[in-house]
Amino acid sequence: MTLAGRFGKALEALLPAPDLPRLGLAVSGGGDSMALMHLAARWARARRRPDLFVVTVDHGLRPESAAEAAQVARAAAALGLSHDTLRWEGWEGRGNLQDAARRARRRLIREWAEARGIEAVATGHTLDDQAETVLLRLARGSGVDGLAAMAPVRREARLSWLRPLLDLRREELRDWLRARNLGWIEDPSNEDMRFDRVRARRMLSPLAELGLTPERLAATARHMQAAREVLQQAAAALAQEAVREAAGALFLDIARFRAAPEETRHRLLAAALGWVSGAEYRPRHEPLARLAESLEGTLHGARVVRRRGEAIVLREAAAVASCRIPPPGPWDGRWWLEGPAEEGLVIAALGERGLAAVEDWRATGLPREVLEVTPAVWRNGTLVAAPLAGLSAGWRASLIDGRDSFVSDAFSR
Repeated sequence: MTLAGRFGKALEALLPAPDLPRLGLAVSGGGDSMALMHLAARWARARRRPDLFVVTVDHGLRPESAAEAAQVARAAAALGLSHDTLRWEGWEGRGNLQDAARRARRRLIREWAEARGIEAVATGHTLDDQAETVLLRLARGSGVDGLAAMAPVRREARLSWLRPLLDLRREELRDWLRARNLGWIEDPSNEDMRFDRVRARRMLSPLAELGLTPERLAATARHMQAAREVLQQAAAALAQEAVREAAGALFLDIARFRAAPEETRHRLLAAALGWVSGAEYRPRHEPLARLAESLEGTLHGARVVRRRGEAIVLREAAAVASCRIPPPGPWDGRWWLEGPAEEGLVIAALGERGLAAVEDWRATGLPREVLEVTPAVWRNGTLVAAPLAGLSAGWRASLIDGRDSFVSDAFSR
């Protein structure tokens, strides 16, 4: 089968729906993503669907970045494709640059896709990227989840991230481009030995001499993905019988939680923390294991408290203390509030002061810690509505799509 045929087969297997009307393509201008764009354009043209939309994130970290984004725009236009450039201006020169850039890129593309009604975005990650990721995770002592590396599909609320090139090598994609006289941009940071991924890339050749080829490293990731799926199913089953949801918090039956195997307990708790806080990655093993044992404390932007045979996983108050936006949201990345539109209204956490102003909050049957971190409507420091605490005043609070069911969201990624 030709490379284009392999690509088309892989992409079609990943689509959230066979008649998907729109597909986003994340294209930086490098060889992998340029191959993605050209292959996808040929594939979509032959099928007469879906409409393709190209997006480039200009991180502004090199003087050439704006010109490179413009080069991608010209290549997209030559294919008759829509193109947008998104600019990141949030780097303050501190912390892990590559991690910060990656997180910003995902956020910007996610917002771009939502604004355009795009349900899936394809990226240019290759088998080589997968092999490098496995090496990096091995170096960190990762378990099953870490060694599963990058999944072909990752669902994130209302957006699916697709990786149709995961079974293709970087060099064969470049050979395909060369054969058609199609160019790409070489990013000098790909040769910068300060970055862990670049050092891992350099290790692939000597490791291949020992039989540890990129193909075998990628095969390890596939095996770990299969193992992860079994473990996820066990955690989902435990969640079905031991967890209930209320007001955006999760209530774990402690006896049933304690009776489960350690790996299942850790997996369930990690999923609960991530669902409540919206954190992209699970916590590190050591603090997670300590919290699974004590079932009291804060971690990952969430808090765990024990009440009457249940461990309650709720949002950490400090994490939402400064979250103030106009209605309808999303507030804290997970809540929509709908009600009478008036000027001067803001959504903020209910807090201790707000809860004290709600006379009948105890009628909800929910602990004060849970209600204090729920969204409320304020005007000039005065509480207007607290729909989850029993003061609706015509307002309704609901979790956004993709964050409204713990089991279906946390265990379907």
